Amino acid sequence: MNKKLYVISGSSGVGKGTVLKGFLEKHPEYMLSISCTTRKPRPGEVDGVNYFFISKEEFENCIEQDKFLEWAEFAGNFYGTKKKYINQCLFDGKDIILEIDTKGALQVKKRMPEAVLIFICPPSYEVLENRLRGRHTEDEATIQKRLNEAKIELERAESFDYKIVNDDLKKAISELEKVMGCENA
Repeated sequence: MNKKLYVISGSSGVGKGTVLKGFLEKHPEYMLSISCTTRKPRPGEVDGVNYFFISKEEFENCIEQDKFLEWAEFAGNFYGTKKKYINQCLFDGKDIILEIDTKGALQVKKRMPEAVLIFICPPSYEVLENRLRGRHTEDEATIQKRLNEAKIELERAESFDYKIVNDDLKKAISELEKVMGCENA
């Protein structure tokens, strides 16, 4: 059976990480991809587990040599997924899940059309705004920036293979299981 690359995206505050965590707890046979980054490890993060931590110079060389399936720059740091890493996981017989932003997901689809794109949606824009505000972790300018980005991401979601609404966590996990089951049938 051919193994697949699944790409999960969604706006900040939509709960994609929580849905994915719930799914992976029930389905340890799926592997979560590890991205490269140029940022420094945070306390408790381990190289090769949370990220592959590499220098900016090494990252730029990988860009020049077209080694990334997708990459982006956020807040002065680079993040990306190496093609070789994904291909090796698939070759080793593992279904792999990549959790990235919508822009990166569309880069992946361009380079690897067989990848399955799944967008985790908020029940509504208002619910998303309430979730972001309810976290009490960001100032108003940051919240507005995230809400503006969410509008763009929701437009990009039209190019995804599946959309799952996260209005109830158990239901969203179940929907993700159905998508994965259909794709692996």
